[in-house]
Amino acid sequence: MKKTMTIVAAMLAVFMFFGCTSAPKREAGAEYTLTILHTNDHHGTTLSKSGVAGLAERATYVKSVRNQGKNVLVLDAGDINTGTALSNMFQAEPDIRAYNMIGYDAVTFGNHEFDGTLAKLQKQMEISEFPWISANVKQGKKYLGDAPYLIKDYEGFRVGIIGLTTLRTLVIASPDPSLTFVDEIETAQAMVTELRNKKKCDIIIVLGHLGDVLETETHNTSIKLAEKVQGIDLIIDGHSHSKFNEPKVVNGTPIVSANEWGKFVGTGVMTIKDGKVTGFNWKPIEIKSDVFAPDAEVLAMLKPYEDKANASLKEVVVQTTDEFIFGDKLSRKIETALGNLVSDSMVGYVRDIMKLPVDFGFTNGGNIRTNLPKGDVTRENILTVLPFENYVYILTLKGSDVVKFFEFVGSINQGAGAFPQVSKEVRYTITYNPDGTNGKISNITINGQPIDPNKTYKILANNYVAEGGDGYVVLKESIDTFNTSLLMSDVVIDYIQAQGGTIAPQIDGRITVIGGVATN
Repeated sequence: MKKTMTIVAAMLAVFMFFGCTSAPKREAGAEYTLTILHTNDHHGTTLSKSGVAGLAERATYVKSVRNQGKNVLVLDAGDINTGTALSNMFQAEPDIRAYNMIGYDAVTFGNHEFDGTLAKLQKQMEISEFPWISANVKQGKKYLGDAPYLIKDYEGFRVGIIGLTTLRTLVIASPDPSLTFVDEIETAQAMVTELRNKKKCDIIIVLGHLGDVLETETHNTSIKLAEKVQGIDLIIDGHSHSKFNEPKVVNGTPIVSANEWGKFVGTGVMTIKDGKVTGFNWKPIEIKSDVFAPDAEVLAMLKPYEDKANASLKEVVVQTTDEFIFGDKLSRKIETALGNLVSDSMVGYVRDIMKLPVDFGFTNGGNIRTNLPKGDVTRENILTVLPFENYVYILTLKGSDVVKFFEFVGSINQGAGAFPQVSKEVRYTITYNPDGTNGKISNITINGQPIDPNKTYKILANNYVAEGGDGYVVLKESIDTFNTSLLMSDVVIDYIQAQGGTIAPQIDGRITVIGGVATN
């Protein structure tokens, strides 16, 4: 079987680079159609959540579209990796096998494909029955993956699909040092010219993990790509997790994106006459279990993985030397060992494991829901403490906005869910009225220094507060926001395990509370 797949892969590689020897035959003036289905930012959403998304449900939808017409192209704009515990546990193997069964035509690399080792990614590529394409990621003189682009011939037209991966990957992930990332816009222009002139492609599609939301001034978004590169008929975008209700048309090029986690499948119908696009109708189709019943074959393939994952909930993942108390929702009132653990784990994971700079981290106290027992701690215990499917965000704030952040912290009434638990880099005092209202904050330091309004600070937070939840609207002023797509619960487990697997509850005076309500 492996030998057969190798031969098929070799033939596919030749086809992707060179295409057919002669252009597809077409009738002058005849109209042809191409249906394009696409996803992005899957992030290990293997199973349906509350009746939304799910790979088996996605398979049913794709199959239903294929049954309606022969010219169907299925693409994914990257970030298959890093998400739910089920997918993470098996390094996205069940997800990739489902993609095989769905029949994806091509996938490009997202930045989260580089969260792990190159060996992990290479193993994923080995089990993939679809090509991974990226024209701007190389290992030595060779392209990473199967090819820089895919060429497909249909009756009446030829399509070239270019893969692109954001250079933000160099900052927000840890790609192997053997890999080289080339400018996305320069690459796209060269590839468009090659596909148009040498490969005689009628239609050019960019399958790009670029994002439409500007993260830094140097970030080459899909918007910039459309502005600067002529000759692209469609950009299928990922990275920003944006939900489009209709295409964004920039410089005559439509850009589409299908949100995240397979909650939607972007569905477009392109009409082509005499080798030119004459129309493009697109809409996002929501994938819901009550509309698209799970495909039985995909569901059966996923079942053993699901069973193993469920069994792992009872697995002892870490040890504690004593109980991490929760009491009467103490994480909303004072410094707690549990809040310290969560915040310190976020910082430790991103700084020590991801090797990215961080100034401090915090979580809203309402995000913590119960205690951790003394002794054996199971995965289920951790998920009970942190039951929300929150992801770790890296935010970059100006020092002046960090001042506003702490001013807001001072305004939070004691006992409110917004009360922050902070990492060890932070120290501050908060003084309340006897009833826990009208707090005043003072003595703030970060890494032993007062806040410098002229500096920028890297802050870790969960996605809920990063998006302005619990009143933290100042965080929306971030000048560089990155969703690590790492679940907070996984980060806590992984960081404790990296420290040896045993943790002791500790309070070190990072938050001094004066006045306020009784805490016992």
